Amino acid sequence: MIYIKNRSEIEKMRKAGRFAARLLNYIGQFVKEGVTTLELNDLCEDYTRKHGHTSAPLNYKGTYPKSICTSINNIVCHGIPKSADVLKKGDIINIDVSPRVDGYIGDTSRTFKIGKVSPEAEELVELTQKAMWVGIEQVKPGNRISDIGNAIEEFLAPKKYGIVRDLMGHGVGKNFHEEPQVPHFKTNRKLAKIEPGMIFTVEPMINLGTWEVIFDKKDKWTVWTKDGKISAQFEHTVLVTEKGYEILTLDE
Repeated sequence: MIYIKNRSEIEKMRKAGRFAARLLNYIGQFVKEGVTTLELNDLCEDYTRKHGHTSAPLNYKGTYPKSICTSINNIVCHGIPKSADVLKKGDIINIDVSPRVDGYIGDTSRTFKIGKVSPEAEELVELTQKAMWVGIEQVKPGNRISDIGNAIEEFLAPKKYGIVRDLMGHGVGKNFHEEPQVPHFKTNRKLAKIEPGMIFTVEPMINLGTWEVIFDKKDKWTVWTKDGKISAQFEHTVLVTEKGYEILTLDE
């Protein structure tokens, strides 16, 4: 069941989204060579707590152990911050933050480059961000959820990248993951109509090689590319308005 937010809930989601954007912008200044992903996690947790909020990922489903997700190179998503993971020149890293503000969750992520990266990585990061915006442009009443993924795959088709199929965008509100699921690849199914008051994420995960992924059997969270090639991701939380969309995870 897709939950349509009312005016009060939308305003709370705006507040959560703005804080998520500020948090991601804040941590961005620390993303550099020699920093560990655990340090980034702890900085985000401290910043969130100092502002009176909590980190939705922390203890999510009783098993996720940290406050943010840090996914380096061939980790697609849900990478767990560790003291052993030291950022190196040439790495790319997706940082995914999801603070809970007054009971509502803002969800956003960005892929950062550590120093000079390879031309392949540079292009992958650039086109993944553009693909997110191509998908977001399909968000308007009268369109369908499937139009988002169709547009993204059509845009990326010339590059023959792998668009991850096992993980998708999702509705968000009081709950971390709600309906609808939002695929970022082409589907022949007519998915739900897009209606005003829907709030969901658009967050394509794009691999340099195959779309196939491996789920870590030990930590139950980390998702790797099957062929070991790098992956990039960008994410915004989007509100459907009467005429189009509003990005909730922007820092005004």
